[in-house]
Amino acid sequence: MAAGTEERLKILQMVEEGKISAEEATALLRAMDSGRHVPPAVPDTTQRHFLRIQVTDLASGNAKVNVTLPMGLVSAGLRMAERFAPDADIDLQELEELLAGGAMGKLVEVVDSEDNERVEIYVE
Repeated sequence: MAAGTEERLKILQMVEEGKISAEEATALLRAMDSGRHVPPAVPDTTQRHFLRIQVTDLASGNAKVNVTLPMGLVSAGLRMAERFAPDADIDLQELEELLAGGAMGKLVEVVDSEDNERVEIYVE
C-alpha cells in the first residue's frame, strides 16, 4: 500500500475513533493533496462527545441497532438521513440545533408500535 494511501486511512481511522474532527481530517487530506506539510492534529480530549443511536426490539428487549458516532460526523450523517428518511417522525433540523447547542443525555425517544421498536438518541 502506498504511503499516501496509508496516511489517508490513518486519518479516517482517527475520525472514526473520535481523535480528530471531520473538519480537521478534511484539512489534513487537503494538505496532503496540495503537498504542504501540516503538523499532526492534537485531539481535544476535554470535549470528546459521541452521538449514540439505539434501536431496541420491544418484544425481546434486545438491541437491533447500537451505533456510536463521533460528534464531528453527526452533521453529515443528519444530512444523509434527511435524504434517505424524509418521512421520519423525528425533526432532524431540531435535533441538529440541539446538538449544536451542546445538549447532553437522551435527546429523542420514539416508540414505533407498528414495528414494535424503540429508537433512542443520546449524546454521551
